[in-house]
Amino acid sequence: MKLRPQLLLLSLAIRTLAAQPSDAGPDTRGRQFVGFDSFDAFAKTPGTHPGETIFTSPEINTRIDFNEGVVSWNAASAQNSYLVVEARALYPRSASKFYTLGLWSTNPARYPRRSVPDQNDADGAVATDVLVLHRPARRLQIRITSGGAETGGPALRFLGISLTDTNVSPPQLPPNRAAWDKLIPVPERTQMIYPNGKTLCSPTTVSMLLGYWAETLKRPDLDRPVPEIASAIYDSQWQGTGNWPFNMAYAGAFPGLRAYVTRLSDVAELEAWIARDIPVGLSVDYDRLRAKGPGPNGHIVACVGFTKDGNPIINDPGTTEHVRKVFPRQNLIDAWACSRNTVYLVYPENAAIPEDRFGHWDSPPARR
Repeated sequence: MKLRPQLLLLSLAIRTLAAQPSDAGPDTRGRQFVGFDSFDAFAKTPGTHPGETIFTSPEINTRIDFNEGVVSWNAASAQNSYLVVEARALYPRSASKFYTLGLWSTNPARYPRRSVPDQNDADGAVATDVLVLHRPARRLQIRITSGGAETGGPALRFLGISLTDTNVSPPQLPPNRAAWDKLIPVPERTQMIYPNGKTLCSPTTVSMLLGYWAETLKRPDLDRPVPEIASAIYDSQWQGTGNWPFNMAYAGAFPGLRAYVTRLSDVAELEAWIARDIPVGLSVDYDRLRAKGPGPNGHIVACVGFTKDGNPIINDPGTTEHVRKVFPRQNLIDAWACSRNTVYLVYPENAAIPEDRFGHWDSPPARR
């Protein structure tokens, strides 16, 4: 897979007028997730093109001094439609510009589907799909432009923002042993059998996650081949299929599914999802995962369980044989930290998701 700019840098559901701190508790562990599935509070203004609408969020007040952010979206697929996703930081006496975090389209031949480079200024920059601020903020706004010549734009169903304070390094939580000696039957698929397969770890992981839900929910429409997914998420600017929100926008376009990028703080939080029989996509440094060097070597894999000793069971698409492997727990900790513990969460909208102790994923009150 092409190296992620984020790896080179190495290192709530809100239903009110403005996003406010949730009741997840005062300990954020340097992470916060804010989610919207209603857009009534967003200001709606016409865009510059026919049928285009601009949705601007209220000011979102955060619980952390964030300096990185990743925005995900789920929208009903519509032919010849597009979204422009932007975000800006708000400071006490000023605001940054709106940074473009993605141009999303179901028909890139007509409308571009790509990330936007060269946005660096005094306030921040965009590393493919991650907003990187040069100084932390406590407030932000999201702006979505929706359009399409025939459709008026796709129907936005969900919007999520994962925020990170990269200066916080919380201590490890106690392991969640409810996930130990547990294996989720996620199909094993390899990226290596396809042309240009070395770059297809992300769509292959998404194919595995969707394949699991296809079988679990008895919905064959969710079982999609890797080449189809790769074509549908390809970022023409980055020239690859590893754009995190694009992968989740594809998965989240299926009716009844929620899919988004977020960052966890610890393996114990990952174990909470496995304990609920929900497999998780992980962004890791492949060299560190295999103890073959310091990297960086970006890779996406699926965590599908843990051994009785607490070592992660991984569906690794980057191999032609024995896709399912066990890695030492410490290898996973070191490799996953390179993406600041970035995950793909894909699950049914009505799933019984884990308790969100720290406010790190979409957790409406009804699901707590």
